[in-house]
Order: sequence, then structure tokens, then C-alpha cells
Amino acid sequence: MEDEEDSSDMTSEVLAVQLESAAKAAGLVVVSSEAGEKYSGGATTKFVLALASEPGKTQLLELSESFEFGKPELKDGVSGYLAEAAQRLKNPRPDCYVTLHGIPLSFGRFGWPFHESTSGADTSLVHGEVRLEDGGESVLHAKVAASMTVTFREIVAAPEQPFAEGFIYNAVRKTMDQGQLELVKSGNRQPVPVTTRYYSMKQKSFIFNDTTAEQRKAFLAAKVYWLSGVLGGGVPVWLLDPRDAQYLNTTVSELKGSAGLLASEGLLQGEPDGDYAGPTAKLMDRSGTYSQQLAQALLAIRPEFNEEMRGGHTNM
Repeated sequence: MEDEEDSSDMTSEVLAVQLESAAKAAGLVVVSSEAGEKYSGGATTKFVLALASEPGKTQLLELSESFEFGKPELKDGVSGYLAEAAQRLKNPRPDCYVTLHGIPLSFGRFGWPFHESTSGADTSLVHGEVRLEDGGESVLHAKVAASMTVTFREIVAAPEQPFAEGFIYNAVRKTMDQGQLELVKSGNRQPVPVTTRYYSMKQKSFIFNDTTAEQRKAFLAAKVYWLSGVLGGGVPVWLLDPRDAQYLNTTVSELKGSAGLLASEGLLQGEPDGDYAGPTAKLMDRSGTYSQQLAQALLAIRPEFNEEMRGGHTNM
């Protein structure tokens, strides 16, 4: 038993040293680390990462204790994830995203890595929570259980946070816009199925939303309005997030073009050719439009059968 504990401690130390090195290369520092536990048993290590230039901006990264960081394909994946995290942590609310239908959400309490289903289904699951972030008290939320099929699992390099967080968050946003997730004050976990319909084997890329240039421009405007104007006190947000590009089935280059058009219309302000921008007074003057858009989106995702059940009109 003592030998097993010594081996486990050594594995954790090696992982910590490897992650610290990769984090430093991305402009991040490891503030702290602690032991965690997988949902289905087994050890993890939870790392709190921060921007080296702004130690107050932090993010949690949880990895299996046995994660094989030394494999080139896994090391490259983690390095890429950390590089994006460093850019995202410059946002005033790095945990927040906007859906295509204009719903601002925060993502948290995800328990990585994936665990196998205990119901007998041949799927892998990760549990988490999204909350409505409209500038008021954050009460409405949805507890989610994102499930990955066997076929889809073969696409993912590892069932760990750096390799899955992006497409899981995008699947949640997509499911929300489809009216298949309800934001409530309390409730059970709601399913978010992640299947090969979200992935093109031919193109070797994820597919979530086919969008037009106008839709992408509207999305970026809404993102800046909510994440910077409403939630961030005007602090600029990252416009060229690859996670958004994946969600919109577009490229970072096309996002940059959309941002340029918004700036030319006097809606964004930031450094010339910068990757970050905040809203102008002209954009913030559209608060009524965005509030109405959000109200309509929330109404659309509120299932009618729930209203009937709340009113007692059910024969179940």
C-alpha cells in the first residue's frame, strides 16, 4: 500500500512539473494544486491557473492523475489549450459565452474528466452547470450531463478537459438554442447528447451552426454588448476566440473581418487591428433590442408542457 502511495505521489509531482512548464510557455502560472477525485473513482489533480501578468485572473484545470503528458499529441493539445486560455483569461468574465440566439451564459462546476455511464448505456459523461448572466442576480441555471457516444469518443484524443471543453461548451450552447435545455431555479440534470452529427469525418472538423456573414456580425456585437458592456464594465473582450469560430462554423479570419465591419459602423472600440474590443455608446444604446432578444430566446426554450405541469394539468 505504501509503495502504491509513493508511486501515486511521484506521478502527481511529474504531472505538476510538466504542467507548470507548459503553463509558463503560454504566459500562465500555476497558483495552486490539490488532489481531486473522479466521479467514478480514481484520482485527479486540480490546478488553479492564472495569467502571469494578472494573477487575479484564474481558471481551474482538472486532469487525471495518470494523464500521459509526455505523449507528443497530448502535450501539443494541452499546450494549445493553455495558449487559448491565456487569451480568454484577459476577458472580464472568462467563464462567460453568448449563444447564437443571444443568451449570455456562464459555465462552471464541470467535473473532469469524462466518466463512464452507470446506467448501462455505452456512453461517457461529464457533468456541469450553466447559468444565465444578464447582469442581474444569477438564479436561473441548468445542470447538464453531456454524453459522448462510443463512436464520438474515438475522435477525441483524450477524455480530458483540454481536449473536450471547447466542443462540450459549444454543444451546450447549440442544445440551448434548439430549445432542449431549460433554465430553471432548481431541477435535475438535463441531457446534452454529443454525437457524430457534430463532426465531419470528411473535413475532420466540428460542425455546430451554419451561419451567414450577417449572423456572425450580429453574434460578435451581442458578445461585446453582454460580456464587456453589461458584465465587464467596458473592459475589452477577445473577439477572435477559436471556440466561437468552431461554434459558428467559421474561421478566426472571418471573425476578424466581422469585427472590422462592426468597428467601421462605430459599434466597437479598441486598439487598431486589435484582437480585443469593448462597446461604444452606440452599441450600448441598443440595450432595449438585446433585452427583447434575450426575453424572446428565454421564452422559446421554456417548454409548454412544463407550464401545464406547473399548473396541475397533467394525467401523468
